[in-house]
Amino acid sequence: MTDGIKNKIESLRDRIRQHDYRYYVLSDPEISDTEYDRLLKELKKLEDAHPEFKSPDSPTERVSGGILEGFATVKHLQRMLSLDNTYSYDELTEWEERLHKGLRREEKIEYVAELKIDGVSANLIYEKGFLKTAATRGDGITGEDVTQNIKTIRSVPLVLIGREIPQSMEVRGEVYMARPDFDALNKEKEAFGEPPFANPRNAASGSLKLLDPSIVATRKLAFFAHSIGAYRGEELSSHWEFLKRLKTWGIRTNPYARLCKSIDEIIAFCREWEKRRKDLPYDIDGIVIKVNDFEQRKALGFTLKSPRWAIAYKFPAQQATTRVIAININVGRTGVITPTAELDPVECAGVTIRNATLHNFDEMQRLGIRVGDRVLIERAGEVIPKVVKVVKGSGGEAFSIPHACPACGERIVKEKEEDVAYRCLNPFCPAQLERKILHFASRQAMDIQGLGEAVVRQLVEKGMVKGIEDIYGLCQEDLLKLELFKEKKAQGLLKAIEESKRRPLSCLIYGLGIRHVGEKAAYVLAQKFTTLDNLLKARKEELDAIYEVGEVMAESIVDFFKDKRSIRMIAKLRDAGLNFREESPAGHSALAGKTFVFTGTLENYSRSQAQKLVRSLGGNVSSSVSRNTDFVVVGKDAGSKFEDARSLGVRILDEQDFMRLVAS
Repeated sequence: MTDGIKNKIESLRDRIRQHDYRYYVLSDPEISDTEYDRLLKELKKLEDAHPEFKSPDSPTERVSGGILEGFATVKHLQRMLSLDNTYSYDELTEWEERLHKGLRREEKIEYVAELKIDGVSANLIYEKGFLKTAATRGDGITGEDVTQNIKTIRSVPLVLIGREIPQSMEVRGEVYMARPDFDALNKEKEAFGEPPFANPRNAASGSLKLLDPSIVATRKLAFFAHSIGAYRGEELSSHWEFLKRLKTWGIRTNPYARLCKSIDEIIAFCREWEKRRKDLPYDIDGIVIKVNDFEQRKALGFTLKSPRWAIAYKFPAQQATTRVIAININVGRTGVITPTAELDPVECAGVTIRNATLHNFDEMQRLGIRVGDRVLIERAGEVIPKVVKVVKGSGGEAFSIPHACPACGERIVKEKEEDVAYRCLNPFCPAQLERKILHFASRQAMDIQGLGEAVVRQLVEKGMVKGIEDIYGLCQEDLLKLELFKEKKAQGLLKAIEESKRRPLSCLIYGLGIRHVGEKAAYVLAQKFTTLDNLLKARKEELDAIYEVGEVMAESIVDFFKDKRSIRMIAKLRDAGLNFREESPAGHSALAGKTFVFTGTLENYSRSQAQKLVRSLGGNVSSSVSRNTDFVVVGKDAGSKFEDARSLGVRILDEQDFMRLVAS
């Protein structure tokens, strides 16, 4: 009897999964919604009567677990990079030219063009065919764990189907809301007296962050997969093959993706969808173009933030007209004074615009803009809206450039005659100080979780922090004086501050907020000089000679470190015990320049520990075996990579061999 019930439950689950596959992946349903609901109710009834047969991957588990207390963070197995954008076909052609320079000139390149869904990025991790976790993009390294909410999306399979299912796989894609579902949701919100969402993307993003999965389930979110992250399984040679495999495993991809043989075919594809996008039931804001061949991708590599082998073509900007109701002045982290137009709210490119940048006072004078003017604004993709021109003047008073900083009252100046930007040079300006501390505490810098805008504002207002060095003098007694701080929250922030002391030098350099020094430049400087003391002694000519630095940045670095305020700050950071060193890859080791692939389970290392060890000794790590692989390290329950290594004649190491090589 028991076996019969169990078999019936499993049979129902399989039937429902097949119907999900036909509906969401093949767009070819075999039964009506009513019949589907009947099967689901029958399964739930059986599972409720026989809880011993419940399973977390059952179709009935798409909404379960009650209200969430909050979102934990999840570290992606492989970093989620952003894409470079282009807005013209000439730029697309220039991108192709760069690809050929990165490869052999005569090498032919195939591309895959995909619609750029205007949604929310998500990263799904499948282990042995089962959905394990799902996370938002976050900062590209760490995202929010939204697994329970993702499980409510019916186009996301909880269990993969088909053959040759990978051991583990990160699937990247876009969570979105179709326009008809968006319209229905807004009507419902308005009926309850709630403010409507501005656009489908905001609706999808807001829904994904809800703490009650049962509400998320009513929002009718959908998902398209488009990229691969970390992967352990049968080797894939191309993106087109990957997309086809996803379909066989039951994962939904956009049906309009196209394999293109040339940049001319890509441009034709872009032109086609620029016209056709209004016919789609969901929003797209461009086309993503990727090199198809994975070996070519490997040769092309990455910048710090973007793959060189992919680019997003954004559709031309959309424009709207509205009225300027005020001109406001903002003070940036580096003291730059920026004028901003406050506008009568207007819809443009799918979002409601209330503010638009005026860039600088020279641009304001060129536009001749005044309060009350009717202006043309423009928005391209996610770019900040800008004022293009005055359509109809109001005859109001001309705007006068302020002589004093609106935040601290100190005089504002142009540092050089040729500069367009005015700056507040007061290092204790509260507007600058707040932004400097937030930058210092950001994930890419010192990663001090809990030091957000509200906390920083209170610390500055109460005079507890007058510079970033003062962060390390805070105590529990100080924090308990702030609003909403209890003992546990104070201890959590103090722990994060203490842990930040161990961050590498590259993060500290970036966190200092030196003008013109971004994340990549900070890493290059840390690798080059290895200690902060070495960097402090660097001459301008020495810095200028570094390819990624150049004259302007070199001058900014030298000026920063010779400033007396900076010298005092660094002395206090040293006394606080911050790490002033960067671990450099050991170029002289036996692993230097060698490419390693790991397969199976190691006894003495986790996979990530082994990979980190290889990189620290100057080696490279790959997820797939090729003729360019130097070593395949084989652990317990090794997968297909072991056979790949044997067939290609790649040297195979067991864990003891690997440990001896590391020791050498």
